[in-house]
Amino acid sequence: MAEKRPSARGTRPSAGAERRWERSPSRLTVLVTAIVGSVLTLAVAGVIVIALTFSPADQAPTPGIRLAVDTDTAAVHAADSTAEGSAENAAAAYLALQPTAVWLTPEAYPIGSVGPRVRALLDEAHAQNATTTIVVYGLPERDCGSFSAGGLSPVEYPEWTAEIGDELRADGGGRAILILEPDSLALAPECGNEAARFSQLRAAADALASPGTYIYLDGGHSNWLPAQQMADLLRGAGVEGVRGFVTNVSNYNATDREIDYAHRLAGLLPGAHAVIDTSRNGRGSDGQWCNPPDRLVGERGGTVGDDVVDTNLWVKVPARATGRATAVRRRARGGRSRP
Repeated sequence: MAEKRPSARGTRPSAGAERRWERSPSRLTVLVTAIVGSVLTLAVAGVIVIALTFSPADQAPTPGIRLAVDTDTAAVHAADSTAEGSAENAAAAYLALQPTAVWLTPEAYPIGSVGPRVRALLDEAHAQNATTTIVVYGLPERDCGSFSAGGLSPVEYPEWTAEIGDELRADGGGRAILILEPDSLALAPECGNEAARFSQLRAAADALASPGTYIYLDGGHSNWLPAQQMADLLRGAGVEGVRGFVTNVSNYNATDREIDYAHRLAGLLPGAHAVIDTSRNGRGSDGQWCNPPDRLVGERGGTVGDDVVDTNLWVKVPARATGRATAVRRRARGGRSRP
């Protein structure tokens, strides 16, 4: 793609803004460094374990909600394969215990296999008496053909989302939080496809709707689009018909800053609630979106919330790389949501 003019998403807040908003290092001081490719080096500085209490699955997410832990992840395998007592093993073991969203993509789970995958996640959630967090990430022309390019055709996408929705409705247990298509709305003005996105997301939300399932649309993040512009996009995508929106997916902005942004958006969207991705924001942002060094994991999922922010989640897998780092894309993007 042709080089684009740098946008506000990639700019760093002013020094005054940083002093105002930047949190001190998180209580969870697990240092997670993503190395380009599949090699991950994790160092643990310490952990404060926060106990989670059970929240009934038919209630909206709140602090204290019991979130399901996927038992088949890279962190689980790393914990089993690294030397016991090493920093890498300790970090992997900690991450393996954290409830983190599962990303459904058509590349990994095409039509015909995505339903069984959802069924397995719901069964796992029931076994843990918990709520699963699922990212639905298969929109046509996903990521405008950039690093997370892919997705389904306009004909296939409704069939794929219907298969997911059928399993959610068949379950009847209300044990799912759905993050619907990160980046889809915040990128739409740049991609020039707002009308198509509105139609696709409204139809997807209808296909996925089921009792006890809470759907959150893409809300960008505090250093991307102005609140009024983001609110207009959310309104166009039918936010009034879902629980609300998600912010900070795959990004590093401090939690306090995202809470403030969520409140500003909700003030323009009466009734809308938010969830915030805190999987990698323990040290805040350094202005880069693509694999910045020396970041920390943030607050554990299910530990933050108020009257607008339902809770925080680990949406992005903390130590997974976020695409290739290039100067053009670092300037042009404030945050991306690669699974």
